[in-house]
This record gives sequence, C-alpha cells and structure tokens, in this order.
Amino acid sequence: MKGRGRRFYPRFKCWISSDKARGVFGDGKYRLLEAIERNGSLTEACKSLGISYRKAWGDLRKLEGSVGVAFLERHRGGREGGHTTLTDEGKKWIRAYSRFRSKIERVVTAAYEKHIQGLLEVRKDK
Repeated sequence: MKGRGRRFYPRFKCWISSDKARGVFGDGKYRLLEAIERNGSLTEACKSLGISYRKAWGDLRKLEGSVGVAFLERHRGGREGGHTTLTDEGKKWIRAYSRFRSKIERVVTAAYEKHIQGLLEVRKDK
C-alpha cells in the first residue's frame, strides 16, 4: 500500500547566510523582489504576497545592509503616487538566485529519484 494513489516529490527551502547574519537572501526575499519588479510598488508587492509592509521593509533593509548593495530605487509619491523599481544590481541578484535555485532543485530531484523514490513505489508482487 506504499504511496498508493499519491505522487511524492521533494521540496526544500533555500537561503544564503553570512557569518554575521542568518537568512540574508533566500526564497522569501527573492519572491518579494520579483513581486516588486512585477508590481512596481512595495505596497502592491506586499499585498500580492500577503505579507505586511513592515516585515517586507525590515527584510529589505536587512538584505541591503548585509550585502552592501542597493536593491531598490524608491520614488516617493506625488500626485500620481510613488513607485519602487529594482536597481540593476537587484535585477542581477534575482536572475542569479533563480539560476542557483534551479540548479539546486535539479540536484535535489536527482538525489530523491536515486535514494527515496523507489521506497514509495507500489509493489506489484503484493
């Protein structure tokens, strides 16, 4: 009855830490930066991700302080409202992290298939 009618697959969380700070960059900050790029606004990015503006702002300040790079260009509101865009460096980070995470996902999937998947297959001889 192993895994009967179910499909299993590996999942993982990924982040980059430094010797001074844990979780400097990872899946959450990656999704936040992507949402900012897509929405053109930190406020709208937070709404789309279901996170508080305060948390997002704190995470971004921690990120920029830890890495020493400006990820965002902030344009204050006015008659038409403000907007937020990624700097060129911010765009480089999301492209690089996307490639990095994809590579890790391929390695994890291969290891799963080699070591775990067979344990979950339904045995026909029973």
